[in-house]
Amino acid sequence: MHLRGNRLLETIDSSKMVSDEKKAKAMIFLRHHIHDGLKDEYITKEDPCDLWKSLKERFDHQKYVILPEAKHEWIHLRFQDYKSVSEFNSAMLGITSRIMLCAEKIIDYDMIEKILSTFHPENVIMQQQYQVNGYTRYSELMQVLLVAEKNNQLVTLNHQARSTGRGHGRGENRYHGRRRGRGRKFRPYDERDNKNFHENEKNEKGQDDKRQTGKVCYRCGMKGHWARNCRTPKHLADLYRESQKGKEKGRGETNFISDEPGPSFHGLNDDTHLDVSDFLVEPESINE
Repeated sequence: MHLRGNRLLETIDSSKMVSDEKKAKAMIFLRHHIHDGLKDEYITKEDPCDLWKSLKERFDHQKYVILPEAKHEWIHLRFQDYKSVSEFNSAMLGITSRIMLCAEKIIDYDMIEKILSTFHPENVIMQQQYQVNGYTRYSELMQVLLVAEKNNQLVTLNHQARSTGRGHGRGENRYHGRRRGRGRKFRPYDERDNKNFHENEKNEKGQDDKRQTGKVCYRCGMKGHWARNCRTPKHLADLYRESQKGKEKGRGETNFISDEPGPSFHGLNDDTHLDVSDFLVEPESINE
């Protein structure tokens, strides 16, 4: 192409008479672009026609080596084996270019059929839709595939940014999915937040249970529950409260020390202790 563009194509044709000036220009071009490993081999060649013939005899058989390999790649070329449309397009154009370089023809129909016949089985419906559209140009079908791929990528990114069912408003989880209070920003649902919430709730409940265990119910005097959860019968609870009043009165009178010997308050010894069990009455005796 360079020789033709510079009107030097005749310099490699032995049947044409060419001036020395044109031969020199052609030799400069050929020597500049020849492989470095071959320059020393062909350094004695001074005529561009001789140099061209020598190179052609040495490398012209390469198309017979390239063609079988390119055909093998064409047979095993499948659209479903590539991660993207662009990768498949590059492979397709590379194979078809080598085949056409070896004087074989590959038309748009062959390239379109190669794509549609090698779709992944999961995309058979898309394959049928493209088939019905009746594309006749490979570039047109490739453009449609590239647009469809980009749209699929955007849909996937949107799905990953916010999973299905985790939007604004009322959601399945009352702690996530909506704004709570003024000035607070919306936070997407996070399984870790939900787990932490339940763990905190469990810890608070455990601490509450511990407080209940160490606390004495002022209604009945027993441990392990609050007064609001007390299930002790009323008559027993009344007895306990009466005993507590007696104790408080007794503690107040113990501050007075009598000089006279004798029993303490109400004839009870100093080590006498009243408990709720002293006032418990068996249900049978109550019924009697």
